[in-house]
Amino acid sequence: MTKIAVIVGSTREGSFNRALGNLAIKALESHGATVADVDLATFDLPLYSAAIEANAFPADAERLKALFAAQDGLLFVSPEYNGSLPPLLKNAIDWASRPTGGESLVALTAYRGKATAVMSASISPFGGLRGLMHLRQILSTIQTLVIPEQVLVPNAHAAFDADGNLTEALPATLIDMTAARLVAVARALAA
Repeated sequence: MTKIAVIVGSTREGSFNRALGNLAIKALESHGATVADVDLATFDLPLYSAAIEANAFPADAERLKALFAAQDGLLFVSPEYNGSLPPLLKNAIDWASRPTGGESLVALTAYRGKATAVMSASISPFGGLRGLMHLRQILSTIQTLVIPEQVLVPNAHAAFDADGNLTEALPATLIDMTAARLVAVARALAA
């Protein structure tokens, strides 16, 4: 079974991106994936610094890296902060990219060769597009294969109903298409 982790870059109560992540989890499971729902609030990750890393690699950073490494693919669901991704998500990505256990600086064992996908919900009319452009660049730099499909949910404050479902058909269709492609590519890369 193909293993996919869903990482939501928001811990805010009532987060639109958490709602989007929940829909993505259902779609991934419907396409045969086993999903790990990664709650970044459960990881004690200090702001990345080489000094902290050299002194004592945080146990939760190692736990996050091991969780990512055990997956066939990763789906990042990110809010947009000032046209980019939030520091919570960037910090988690950075910690999991660091070498441990005698690895080389470019080992990237949590990422190299994995399929990844991106989604965003934003109150802006652009749906988080600017932030996803930065996220795509970062994910490519750490040697993941970012699939071309993505999901943007604009005007997120009006896009979800009381049960957390999307009110428009297009983004719901895109979630399913993106989930299907991510599972297929992750499965092929893991073979």
